[in-house]
Amino acid sequence: MQAYISYKLAEFTKNLHYEDLGPETVLNVKRFLLDSIGCAYGGSKTKDVKILADFYNGMGGRPETTVINSPVKLPMLNQVLLNSLMIRALDYNDIYWEQDPSHPSDIIPAVLGPAELYHKSGKELITGIVLAYEWEQRLCEFAFPGVRETKWHHATLTQFASPLAAGKMLDLSIKELVHALGISASHNFTPGVVTAGNLTMMKNTVDPMAVQSGMQAALLAKMGYEGPAHIIDGKEGLTDVLASNEFKLDTLTEGLGESFRINRCSMKAFPTEALTHTPMSAVIKLMQENNIRSEDIDQVIIYTVARAADILSDHSKYDPKTRETADHSLPYCIAVCIADGTVTPASFKEQKISDPVVRSFLPKIKVIANPEFEKTFPRLKQARAVIKTRQNKRYEMTLDYPLGDYRMPIDEAALLKKFDSMVIPETGQEKRDRLVKMILNLEKIKDSAELAGLFSA
Repeated sequence: MQAYISYKLAEFTKNLHYEDLGPETVLNVKRFLLDSIGCAYGGSKTKDVKILADFYNGMGGRPETTVINSPVKLPMLNQVLLNSLMIRALDYNDIYWEQDPSHPSDIIPAVLGPAELYHKSGKELITGIVLAYEWEQRLCEFAFPGVRETKWHHATLTQFASPLAAGKMLDLSIKELVHALGISASHNFTPGVVTAGNLTMMKNTVDPMAVQSGMQAALLAKMGYEGPAHIIDGKEGLTDVLASNEFKLDTLTEGLGESFRINRCSMKAFPTEALTHTPMSAVIKLMQENNIRSEDIDQVIIYTVARAADILSDHSKYDPKTRETADHSLPYCIAVCIADGTVTPASFKEQKISDPVVRSFLPKIKVIANPEFEKTFPRLKQARAVIKTRQNKRYEMTLDYPLGDYRMPIDEAALLKKFDSMVIPETGQEKRDRLVKMILNLEKIKDSAELAGLFSA
């Protein structure tokens, strides 16, 4: 077992403690937890979440852990999937994109669930969240090209990270953590089809399913179930099966504990696919700074990286019919920016998607892959917007990265504004204030069940 890299990941997971974290890391855990809980309240009303909630509520079972914005408790294994889908549902939660994209906050429910059930302290909860981000983000860095470039979805990576985060909260031994990783990662390789072409509810669901699998694997390992230790670097493991990628295994272990990846994760200022953000930011800034009226726009040209042009502007993205396709449509997102000056969760309601004003701008938007931007990606998330008006004027702007990037972070006021927009309509001001206070003082909580109790409707 010790010959394989999964043992090293398990060893670090077992031995990390709150005292090993610095103030910046602890602060960012609170920020991302606050952002994620806000996204969960917003996502709790989506159609896909309602279907899944009905499914699990009908199934019943032991009421173990709290479902966000619900009076019902569910078995932890079911609750984890439901809460993870809520965080993911609006495509408004965090983003990390190096060789591969991911949303590490999808894994937070695999930490929250057992923290509630087993009455872990706020410090233990913080440590578990740090590990969720650490492994998810490192896994995004070690494949060249990223697995998404070879047509696999990033849930393929989450199946390796989630059992470690869940296993930490279950107090698994190093050996049990290795088995948990092997159990989970043996059956969740996810094809990229869920984010290609016309998108369905599975776009947001596959990663939460990989999170649920990690939780199940950790619970099984705790009972003595075994999985392959060589799941990453052994015969017919990840690096062997995905042979078209080059994997740099040292990326998973180099400098562990010297700094933490969560400090390099970014937040979303818009509830859309990550590569839409820089073009949207550029269009909004151009219109604001030059007083460009939407009715005067004749054409908008977006220059971006090839993967954005491919994934976000194919034929289906010029005629989106669903929320999932619309929030992954660069033309649609730009059209809404032109019409409304920004993009919010309300931009993806059925009525807005069919809005003739928004639709009228879609043919005016052209997306072009820029080879120069490929040279700086993923270090930069560059995009250029060109706006041509009916008065034959041309306006142009290039941005290196959008608002919300860790190099241009959302400030506290903007973070709370985003949180409030999704939480206050569901909780009211008094409960919202209690949630914010408890999350911002997370390290002082003696029992995480106290925090989870506030999530209940």
